[in-house]
Parts: sequence; C-alpha cells; structure tokens
Amino acid sequence: MTAPLIDLIIPAYNEEKSIGLVVSEINHPLVRHIIVVNNNSTDQTARVASEAGATVLYEKRQGYGYACLEGIRWANDQNPPADIIVFMDGDHSDYPEELDALIAPILSGNADLVIGSRALGNREKGSMTIPQVFGNWLATRMIRVIYRFQFSDLGPFRAIRRESLNQLGMVDRTYGWTVEMQVKALKQKMRCAEVAVNYRQRIGVSKVSGTVKGTVMAGYKIITTILKYSMR
Repeated sequence: MTAPLIDLIIPAYNEEKSIGLVVSEINHPLVRHIIVVNNNSTDQTARVASEAGATVLYEKRQGYGYACLEGIRWANDQNPPADIIVFMDGDHSDYPEELDALIAPILSGNADLVIGSRALGNREKGSMTIPQVFGNWLATRMIRVIYRFQFSDLGPFRAIRRESLNQLGMVDRTYGWTVEMQVKALKQKMRCAEVAVNYRQRIGVSKVSGTVKGTVMAGYKIITTILKYSMR
C-alpha cells in the first residue's frame, strides 16, 4: 500500500480542556480528516475542536460506540474513501506521534487490525486505575482462552483497514465497542497485531473509570460481549 489515505476518528464527550491540544498534535502527512464526534457534550468541545482544525460531527445519543459509528458513517461517504481508519481518545492520554508505528503493520501488509497496547508500552503513573488494569488483564485472558489469540490490551488507540472495519458489522453503542472489534476480527480470521504505545494521564476526569458506576458497567459489558460472540 503506497500513500494511503487515513481518516482519524475521535469520540469526544466534554473534552473542551483537551481536544484542541489533541487535534493540534496530530500532524501526519497521511491523515486527511481529523473527525471529532461531539457526543452530546454540554461544554465547548465542538467549538474548540473546530477551531483547532477538526471536522466536527454531532451524535446526541450518548455512548462511545454511537460516536464511533457516526464517525465511520461520515468517513464512508467521502470520495475517495480512506484506506485506513484510526481511532483515538480525545483526552490527551494517547500520543499522536506514535501513529507511524501503529499503522506500520497495515502498510507492510501484515495486519488488518492493529491495537496500540498500553500494556506493552510505558504507562505514566496514575494514567490507568487498578480496576482498568485488572479489567484489561481479565478480558484479554478470556479472549486468549476462548479465541486462541493473545491480545494484551483493549486500548482505544487503534488502526484498521476501512474495508475490514466495514466487514465487521460493528453494532455496539456503548462500552463494548473496543472488545467487539477485536473478537469479531478474530472470528472473521482477520490478521490482528499489537504495537507498544505509551500512555499518559488524561486531562480531566474519565467518564468511565472515573466513577464506580462507569467502571462496573464497562466491565460487565466487556465480559458479556466476549461471551456473546463466542457462542455465535
């Protein structure tokens, strides 16, 4: 694959303090569109993202998956469509300068889906809570046992061939989005890979791991998603 087109999708809910910084740090010649999906924010996320140079979409239905699906819908409508879709969070915890390493296995023809693994990289102290670390360990261990593939993380920073992404038929609207992508890719015999990425403390408070309710709901959804697709 030579000179591929990349569209980068960032779901964002109340990230006005970080989203401008995230968008401004994405300085890659292959990234055509930086798509910030404003997921029913009550702050100035949309304005800040737009002023930083992003294409801003609006998804009022609350949920990480809802926002990602809206970004994919818009990307598929572009002419020509992108070759690769990249996802990352809008809280400044990911490092956009690691994009080259993330897409390298796809460009070399060795992978369809690449997960940026925080477990393999360096995590800044306090960047992940104990429940997050344990939840990732448990989920990836379940995937290894059920699907016979060793992921080390369910990290949000990831890249996938656009055609492969559409083939997956993603449906999850909330917390199960990332793990749905990974288990469906394995079910469909896609080539999956991981690369080490670094991870820093986010700006602001997490809407998921920052609350007991969010942590419990996310854990439940991830586990049930892994089990659901194993029975199909």
